[in-house]
Amino acid sequence: MSAAASCLLTEDQFLCCICLDVFTDPVSTPCGHNFCKTCITKHWDVNVPYQCPNCKKVFYTRPELQVNTFISEVAAHSSEQQVTKPGEVPCDICTGTKLKALKSCLVCLESYCETHLEPHLTRSALKRHQLIDPVENLEGRMCPKHDKLLELFCKTDQTCVCMLCTVLNHKTHDVVPLKEEYEGKKAELGKTDAEIQQMIQKRRLKIEEIKHSVELSKEDADRETADGVQVFTALKESVERSQAELIDTIKEKQRKTEKQAEGFIKELEQEISELKKRSTEVKQLSQSEDHLHLLQSFTSLNAAPPTKDWTEVTVHPPSYEGTVVRAVNQLEETLSKQMTKLFEAELKRVQQSAVDLTLDPDTAQTNLILSDDGKQVKHGDVRKKLPDSPERFDYCACVLAKQSFSSGRFYYEVQVKGKTKWTLGVARESINRKGDITLTPQNGFWTIWLRNENEYKAHADPAVRLSLKSRPEKVGVFVDYEEGLVSFYDVDAAALLYSFTGCCFTEKLYPYFSPCNNDAGKNSAPLIISPVNHTE
Repeated sequence: MSAAASCLLTEDQFLCCICLDVFTDPVSTPCGHNFCKTCITKHWDVNVPYQCPNCKKVFYTRPELQVNTFISEVAAHSSEQQVTKPGEVPCDICTGTKLKALKSCLVCLESYCETHLEPHLTRSALKRHQLIDPVENLEGRMCPKHDKLLELFCKTDQTCVCMLCTVLNHKTHDVVPLKEEYEGKKAELGKTDAEIQQMIQKRRLKIEEIKHSVELSKEDADRETADGVQVFTALKESVERSQAELIDTIKEKQRKTEKQAEGFIKELEQEISELKKRSTEVKQLSQSEDHLHLLQSFTSLNAAPPTKDWTEVTVHPPSYEGTVVRAVNQLEETLSKQMTKLFEAELKRVQQSAVDLTLDPDTAQTNLILSDDGKQVKHGDVRKKLPDSPERFDYCACVLAKQSFSSGRFYYEVQVKGKTKWTLGVARESINRKGDITLTPQNGFWTIWLRNENEYKAHADPAVRLSLKSRPEKVGVFVDYEEGLVSFYDVDAAALLYSFTGCCFTEKLYPYFSPCNNDAGKNSAPLIISPVNHTE
């Protein structure tokens, strides 16, 4: 069936008059009218005598239906051509139901469905027309000034123009064919799409990174919860055990006191019983009129029965002083052991964030002497002649690390063995580096120091004096940027020295070191950035 043949039929000729839709299995009645096989069959199942729904001719016996192959082919061909849906370009030639356009012609400025496109594919004159994928508003492809096709691109004004525009309005401009500019822009779009795909991939990786961070956070939370439950369970059991032992100790003392008192009372009651018995015998003898009997019994009854001297006998209440204190001390020892275990576990975790640091000579005050590997710093008596750059400290004996951090966690360890003075911590990038410096968080410093051999302080506001059980020989510094946390550890003792919490970091942070002056050789030992040996 050709497209031309299908054009000879109207749209209504493809429709069944019963269901009003395109024929499905079309059949013809003896009177020559066509219906869907199912439609006419059902119609005659309920309507007797058999009448043609179209011409009303009556058949007294049920007619034999004949398949209409011609209409079947035409209907099939018609159904292959899609009816226009919202957002699709309709055929400009179709009347009634608009079919979906397959191509648009830039010469005719019309869009065509499959049937109406055929002349452009078969006629030699129309074959030269430029066909493109169907588009709406073909009039918009015409120059509004000259009513000519927009087939050129002015690179100077970055606009589409017609041939007449190049002569009149864009004579000296850089004008190229639309296809040339199209190819260039298409290549740019390909590059843009590649960049977009790369951005999408980066964001997918970021999603995976965030999910991984959440998983790590959950693992940390679960581990911390388990450690906390273990510690508090042990502490609770210790408290309950100490309480039970305390109560048992007090009860035992009271039991001994009561037992001693019961013994004394029993002995006293026995003596009272003997004395009462003797008293009865004495009274009976004193009332006797038998002279001989009284005289013979007098000697044995006149003297009091043997008894104990109770003058110095007392029951002393037991002493409970110190019982509770000793129990609490035992609890304190238990808690101290648990705290040590916790700090060891915590130190082991923060050591996982260890970073490799080197000192920055461009920030070092001129009295400071740095080792060649940038791992040690000490104070020298001679001030070196160095350029006074904005980065350099000019008065305070301090130096920053080359490395800075603006996110995440980092940890490093510094040996302070043999020193009588030092300051360690972190500082933000914008700190004042000239003249005397006040070490406070408000000024951008989070530090602790040692002075006078045993005076340790954290430079909070106000400063906090630290009471330490032992002098640290190696200090660990841990920073969690997002958490706003700076913690200091005695590495060898696995003890927390001090923590700055709730800090708000908005700049780069640099590790900060001050060996302080050498104090006539008393403080000549260097600060040494040490490799981290993970706590076992």
